[in-house]
Amino acid sequence: MAFELPPLPYDYDALEPVISKETMTFHHDKHHAAYTAKLNEGVEKDASLAGKSIEDILANISSQPPLVRNNGGGYWNHDFFWKIMAPKGSTQPSGALKEAIDAYGGLDQLKEDFNTKGAGQFGSGWAWVIKTADGKLKVTSTPNQDNPLMDVVEDRGTPILGNDVWEHAYYLTYKNDRPGYLKAWWDIVNWDEAGKRFDAA
Repeated sequence: MAFELPPLPYDYDALEPVISKETMTFHHDKHHAAYTAKLNEGVEKDASLAGKSIEDILANISSQPPLVRNNGGGYWNHDFFWKIMAPKGSTQPSGALKEAIDAYGGLDQLKEDFNTKGAGQFGSGWAWVIKTADGKLKVTSTPNQDNPLMDVVEDRGTPILGNDVWEHAYYLTYKNDRPGYLKAWWDIVNWDEAGKRFDAA
């Protein structure tokens, strides 16, 4: 198979109480696994995709059918999602990322804008903090499993943070309280990883 389900970088219960063990188990072992399997189905149908990285595929996703777009996005988004989280209270913004956050208007402003985007995303989707081509931070959102790497989205850039606002990401704990989930999520952001991605972008 072209793509494999990546393991979680921590135990299933490591993000409690913000994200429960039960949610993480279903989210990773069922949802992410399904995106991975269906992405491979799509890739196997198109010989031109053989050997390409997921990032290369996403960069030209407008040429692909929904099977590849939806599941390619789901595959990449969740791999990113697991890595951008860590056990509670592990890190804080630092270095160039902190400077960019300060230039944006500060961390409180970034959180407020991000939470607003996430809560306001109609239906399923994602909230993002991206680094744009001019090196600045921007808060955006995408529907379904689209992401800022794709050539079909309005706001393209390098994802620095991203939160899954599909109901399966939070419903077992938060029910229909998406704003409550978004607010709590900041306690498990892996700022070290976010900083590395900002520096590499």
